[in-house]
Amino acid sequence: MTSAAVIALDQVRFSYGGRAVLDIPQLQIAPGSSVLLRGASGSGKSTLLGLLAGVLTPEEGEVRVAGTPLHALTPSARDRFRADQLGVIFQQFNLLPFLSVRDNIALGLRFSPLRSGRVGRPVDDEIKRLLQALQLPPDLLLRRAGTLSVGQQQRVAAARALIGRPAVLLADEPTSALDRGAATAFLQLMAAQCAAAGTTAVVVSHDDSLQPLFDRVVQLQDINHAGAVHA
Repeated sequence: MTSAAVIALDQVRFSYGGRAVLDIPQLQIAPGSSVLLRGASGSGKSTLLGLLAGVLTPEEGEVRVAGTPLHALTPSARDRFRADQLGVIFQQFNLLPFLSVRDNIALGLRFSPLRSGRVGRPVDDEIKRLLQALQLPPDLLLRRAGTLSVGQQQRVAAARALIGRPAVLLADEPTSALDRGAATAFLQLMAAQCAAAGTTAVVVSHDDSLQPLFDRVVQLQDINHAGAVHA
Protein backbone atom coordinates (compact mmCIF):
# COMPACT_ATOMS: atom_id res chain seq x y z
CA MET A 1 0.00 0.00 0.00
CA THR A 2 1.20 3.48 -0.85
CA SER A 3 2.28 5.36 2.25
CA ALA A 4 0.92 8.62 0.81
CA ALA A 5 -2.65 7.30 0.79
CA VAL A 6 -4.78 8.66 3.63
CA ILE A 7 -7.12 5.67 3.21
CA ALA A 8 -5.74 2.28 2.18
CA LEU A 9 -7.54 -1.07 2.14
CA ASP A 10 -5.72 -4.28 1.32
CA GLN A 11 -7.42 -7.69 0.87
CA VAL A 12 -10.41 -6.67 3.00
CA ARG A 13 -13.28 -9.08 3.51
CA PHE A 14 -16.45 -8.60 5.54
CA SER A 15 -19.56 -10.77 5.87
CA TYR A 16 -22.94 -10.68 7.58
CA GLY A 17 -24.27 -14.04 8.73
CA GLY A 18 -21.92 -15.90 6.45
CA ARG A 19 -22.89 -13.84 3.36
CA ALA A 20 -19.97 -11.97 1.81
CA VAL A 21 -20.74 -8.26 1.61
CA LEU A 22 -17.31 -6.82 0.87
CA ASP A 23 -14.28 -8.40 -0.78
CA ILE A 24 -12.00 -5.52 -1.74
CA PRO A 25 -8.49 -6.45 -2.92
CA GLN A 26 -7.28 -2.86 -2.79
CA LEU A 27 -8.52 0.70 -2.42
CA GLN A 28 -6.40 3.81 -1.94
CA ILE A 29 -7.55 7.40 -1.51
CA ALA A 30 -5.19 10.35 -1.70
CA PRO A 31 -4.98 12.97 1.06
CA GLY A 32 -7.13 16.04 0.58
CA SER A 33 -9.22 14.51 -2.19
CA SER A 34 -13.00 14.30 -2.44
CA VAL A 35 -14.44 10.89 -3.33
CA LEU A 36 -17.99 9.92 -4.22
CA LEU A 37 -18.74 6.29 -3.36
CA ARG A 38 -21.47 4.84 -5.58
CA GLY A 39 -23.33 1.53 -5.57
CA ALA A 40 -26.79 0.02 -5.55
CA SER A 41 -28.81 -0.28 -2.36
CA GLY A 42 -27.45 -3.16 -0.28
CA SER A 43 -24.12 -3.23 -2.11
CA GLY A 44 -22.07 -2.53 1.02
CA LYS A 45 -21.49 1.23 0.85
CA SER A 46 -22.50 1.86 4.46
CA THR A 47 -20.55 -1.21 5.55
CA LEU A 48 -17.44 0.22 3.90
CA LEU A 49 -17.96 3.52 5.73
CA GLY A 50 -18.29 1.53 8.96
CA LEU A 51 -14.91 -0.09 8.31
CA LEU A 52 -13.32 3.28 7.57
CA ALA A 53 -14.80 4.70 10.78
CA GLY A 54 -13.55 1.78 12.86
CA VAL A 55 -17.11 0.91 13.89
CA LEU A 56 -16.70 -2.41 12.09
CA THR A 57 -13.58 -4.56 11.75
CA PRO A 58 -12.77 -6.76 8.75
CA GLU A 59 -12.70 -10.53 8.95
CA GLU A 60 -9.54 -10.40 6.87
CA GLY A 61 -7.21 -7.75 5.53
CA GLU A 62 -5.95 -4.33 6.51
CA VAL A 63 -7.75 -1.00 6.89
CA ARG A 64 -5.47 2.01 7.34
CA VAL A 65 -6.81 5.52 7.80
CA ALA A 66 -4.51 8.50 8.30
CA GLY A 67 -1.62 6.07 8.74
CA THR A 68 -3.35 4.12 11.52
CA PRO A 69 -4.05 0.36 11.18
CA LEU A 70 -7.66 0.32 12.38
CA HIS A 71 -7.86 -3.46 11.95
CA ALA A 72 -5.16 -3.89 14.62
CA LEU A 73 -6.56 -1.54 17.28
CA THR A 74 -8.54 -2.38 20.38
CA PRO A 75 -12.13 -1.08 20.50
CA SER A 76 -11.14 1.71 22.90
CA ALA A 77 -8.24 2.73 20.67
CA ARG A 78 -10.57 2.85 17.65
CA ASP A 79 -12.93 5.09 19.65
CA ARG A 80 -10.04 7.43 20.42
CA PHE A 81 -8.92 7.46 16.80
CA ARG A 82 -12.47 8.25 15.63
CA ALA A 83 -12.75 11.19 18.03
CA ASP A 84 -9.35 12.58 17.03
CA GLN A 85 -9.22 12.04 13.28
CA LEU A 86 -12.70 11.55 11.81
CA GLY A 87 -15.69 13.73 11.15
CA VAL A 88 -18.93 11.88 10.39
CA ILE A 89 -22.16 13.14 8.84
CA PHE A 90 -24.90 10.57 9.40
CA GLN A 91 -27.80 10.11 7.00
CA GLN A 92 -30.27 11.22 9.68
CA PHE A 93 -27.76 13.82 11.00
CA ASN A 94 -27.99 12.48 14.62
CA LEU A 95 -28.15 15.92 16.22
CA LEU A 96 -29.29 16.12 19.85
CA PRO A 97 -32.61 17.98 19.43
CA PHE A 98 -32.71 19.38 22.97
CA LEU A 99 -29.25 20.97 22.69
CA SER A 100 -28.51 24.29 21.01
CA VAL A 101 -26.83 24.58 17.64
CA ARG A 102 -23.72 25.80 19.45
CA ASP A 103 -23.60 22.81 21.80
CA ASN A 104 -24.26 20.30 19.00
CA ILE A 105 -21.31 21.63 17.01
CA ALA A 106 -19.06 21.74 20.07
CA LEU A 107 -19.70 18.02 20.63
CA GLY A 108 -17.20 17.46 17.82
CA LEU A 109 -14.48 18.61 20.25
CA ARG A 110 -15.78 17.33 23.56
CA PHE A 111 -14.04 13.95 23.43
CA SER A 112 -10.86 15.02 21.68
CA PRO A 113 -8.29 17.40 23.17
CA LEU A 114 -6.32 16.87 19.95
CA ARG A 115 -9.10 18.30 17.78
CA SER A 116 -9.71 21.08 20.28
CA GLY A 117 -6.05 22.03 19.99
CA ARG A 118 -6.33 22.26 16.21
CA VAL A 119 -9.01 24.95 16.40
CA GLY A 120 -6.40 27.59 17.16
CA ARG A 121 -8.92 30.16 18.39
CA PRO A 122 -11.75 30.39 20.94
CA VAL A 123 -14.23 27.61 20.24
CA ASP A 124 -17.19 29.98 19.91
CA ASP A 125 -15.30 32.01 17.31
CA GLU A 126 -14.66 28.86 15.26
CA ILE A 127 -18.31 27.80 15.55
CA LYS A 128 -19.42 31.21 14.29
CA ARG A 129 -16.93 30.97 11.42
CA LEU A 130 -18.30 27.58 10.40
CA LEU A 131 -21.88 28.82 10.58
CA GLN A 132 -20.99 31.69 8.29
CA ALA A 133 -19.01 29.46 5.92
CA LEU A 134 -21.96 27.04 5.67
CA GLN A 135 -24.37 29.96 5.16
CA LEU A 136 -26.27 29.59 8.41
CA PRO A 137 -27.46 32.80 10.09
CA PRO A 138 -25.72 33.63 13.40
CA ASP A 139 -29.06 33.95 15.21
CA LEU A 140 -29.37 30.14 15.03
CA LEU A 141 -26.50 29.71 17.48
CA LEU A 142 -28.67 29.35 20.57
CA ARG A 143 -31.66 27.71 18.88
CA ARG A 144 -32.45 24.12 19.82
CA ALA A 145 -31.46 21.79 17.00
CA GLY A 146 -34.89 20.15 17.02
CA THR A 147 -36.50 23.41 15.84
CA LEU A 148 -34.41 23.69 12.66
CA SER A 149 -35.39 22.83 9.10
CA VAL A 150 -33.91 19.74 7.46
CA GLY A 151 -31.46 21.84 5.46
CA GLN A 152 -30.35 23.73 8.55
CA GLN A 153 -29.89 20.52 10.53
CA GLN A 154 -27.77 19.12 7.72
CA ARG A 155 -25.41 22.10 7.81
CA VAL A 156 -25.15 21.99 11.59
CA ALA A 157 -24.22 18.30 11.29
CA ALA A 158 -21.55 19.26 8.76
CA ALA A 159 -20.16 21.95 11.08
CA ARG A 160 -19.97 19.40 13.92
CA ALA A 161 -18.09 16.99 11.65
CA LEU A 162 -15.70 19.66 10.33
CA ILE A 163 -14.75 21.42 13.55
CA GLY A 164 -11.19 20.68 14.64
CA ARG A 165 -10.02 19.85 11.09
CA PRO A 166 -10.39 16.05 11.03
CA ALA A 167 -8.13 14.11 8.69
CA VAL A 168 -11.10 12.39 7.04
CA LEU A 169 -14.78 13.30 6.66
CA LEU A 170 -17.21 10.41 6.12
CA ALA A 171 -20.76 11.19 4.97
CA ASP A 172 -23.53 8.62 4.43
CA GLU A 173 -26.19 9.92 2.00
CA PRO A 174 -25.96 13.43 3.48
CA THR A 175 -28.18 14.99 0.79
CA SER A 176 -30.92 12.35 0.56
CA ALA A 177 -33.56 14.68 2.06
CA LEU A 178 -32.71 17.62 -0.22
CA ASP A 179 -33.67 18.59 -3.74
CA ARG A 180 -30.93 18.69 -6.37
CA GLY A 181 -30.22 22.41 -6.10
CA ALA A 182 -29.95 22.34 -2.32
CA ALA A 183 -27.81 19.19 -2.44
CA THR A 184 -25.39 20.77 -4.89
CA ALA A 185 -25.13 23.98 -2.85
CA PHE A 186 -24.48 22.05 0.35
CA LEU A 187 -21.77 19.84 -1.16
CA GLN A 188 -20.01 22.84 -2.67
CA LEU A 189 -19.91 24.57 0.72
CA MET A 190 -18.73 21.38 2.44
CA ALA A 191 -16.05 20.80 -0.20
CA ALA A 192 -14.69 24.32 0.26
CA GLN A 193 -14.28 23.75 3.99
CA CYS A 194 -12.65 20.36 3.47
CA ALA A 195 -10.22 21.84 0.96
CA ALA A 196 -9.29 24.68 3.30
CA ALA A 197 -8.62 22.24 6.17
CA GLY A 198 -6.87 19.58 4.06
CA THR A 199 -9.61 17.11 5.00
CA THR A 200 -10.25 14.11 2.77
CA ALA A 201 -13.97 13.63 2.06
CA VAL A 202 -15.62 10.27 1.32
CA VAL A 203 -19.31 10.65 0.53
CA VAL A 204 -21.87 7.92 -0.16
CA SER A 205 -24.70 8.98 -2.45
CA HIS A 206 -27.10 7.39 -4.92
CA ASP A 207 -27.44 10.66 -6.88
CA ASP A 208 -25.55 10.45 -10.20
CA SER A 209 -25.93 14.19 -10.78
CA LEU A 210 -23.46 14.93 -7.97
CA GLN A 211 -20.50 13.20 -9.64
CA PRO A 212 -18.99 16.37 -11.20
CA LEU A 213 -18.60 17.87 -7.72
CA PHE A 214 -15.97 15.27 -6.71
CA ASP A 215 -12.34 14.65 -7.62
CA ARG A 216 -12.98 10.92 -7.99
CA VAL A 217 -15.94 8.57 -8.27
CA VAL A 218 -15.54 5.02 -6.95
CA GLN A 219 -18.12 2.52 -8.20
CA LEU A 220 -18.32 -0.19 -5.57
CA GLN A 221 -18.95 -2.90 -8.15
CA ASP A 222 -15.59 -2.09 -9.72
CA ILE A 223 -13.59 -2.77 -6.55
CA ASN A 224 -15.77 -5.28 -4.68
CA HIS A 225 -15.31 -8.94 -5.60
CA ALA A 226 -18.18 -10.17 -3.39
CA GLY A 227 -20.22 -11.43 -6.33
CA ALA A 228 -23.56 -11.60 -4.51
CA VAL A 229 -23.65 -7.87 -4.05
CA HIS A 230 -22.42 -6.48 -7.35
CA ALA A 231 -24.25 -3.23 -8.08
